[in-house]
Amino acid sequence: MSSANSTFKITLAVLATWFIWGSTYLAIRFALLDFRPFELMGLRFLSAGLMLLCVCRYLGSRWPTYTEWRHALIVGALMLGGGMGSAAFAEQSVSSGLVVTFIAVSPLIMSLMLIAFGQYPTRRELVGLIIGTSGVIVLAQGQGFHASPAGLIAVLIGCVTWNLGSVLSRYKIPLTPGVMGYASEMVMGGLVLLGMSAMTQEHWPSWHSARAVGAFIFLIIFGSLIAFNAYMYLLERVRPALTLSYTYVNPLIGLSLGMWLADETLTQVEAIGAGVILLGLIIALTGRRENTDAHA
Repeated sequence: MSSANSTFKITLAVLATWFIWGSTYLAIRFALLDFRPFELMGLRFLSAGLMLLCVCRYLGSRWPTYTEWRHALIVGALMLGGGMGSAAFAEQSVSSGLVVTFIAVSPLIMSLMLIAFGQYPTRRELVGLIIGTSGVIVLAQGQGFHASPAGLIAVLIGCVTWNLGSVLSRYKIPLTPGVMGYASEMVMGGLVLLGMSAMTQEHWPSWHSARAVGAFIFLIIFGSLIAFNAYMYLLERVRPALTLSYTYVNPLIGLSLGMWLADETLTQVEAIGAGVILLGLIIALTGRRENTDAHA
């Protein structure tokens, strides 16, 4: 792969995680008008995973081994079952903009986990991460999370499991190489989420509004097939600071769309928190040049 081609693909992947993922949290809120949280996420990732699996097989990709399916189950359970399932659960009681903004704590969580594998953040990255996380702490003082402790706990759990799955997939339990690995993870994660739906005895409505169905389709195509695969692509190739930069941009997208399309509100404290998070992003992404260098 040429350097220019690699840089172009990385740039597209970064933009997908920034802007597409930033809009998926509002789509989740609209889908939750009729879908239940684990039902929604389970059907979303299982559908996307099966479609991607079929495409990969048609193009000649090899089938995952038993061990790779087991890895996909573990990573899918953590990232999709715990991470995305918790986010959808939280959005039942917390605005989509606040959920996506709070998830900006992810870089600090992943940085702490990566130390166990000998991966240390640069000094400038660390400063940016600390500032960004300070913004999240300020954000948590707003009325949105105070009104829903369960939503706050769910988002925290989701951040931990998502980043644990991300780190393990990169350093400990690798998936099948290429897109087939992402497909197998979505299939297994989708099955785990549907199992969670059954265990919690979610009642699946027999009728869904056009808005909820439209949001569901958007989540499959743009959220899963494009943005999620872009994230996994970055996870394999670039430094954590660039991979996790979406956690700082997504809040700005999510908050803006939430206020524009869903009449969500933002208090002064929450606005200050969002501003501090953006400052952390700018500092982290203007660090050393190696932030954007590919590993392969």
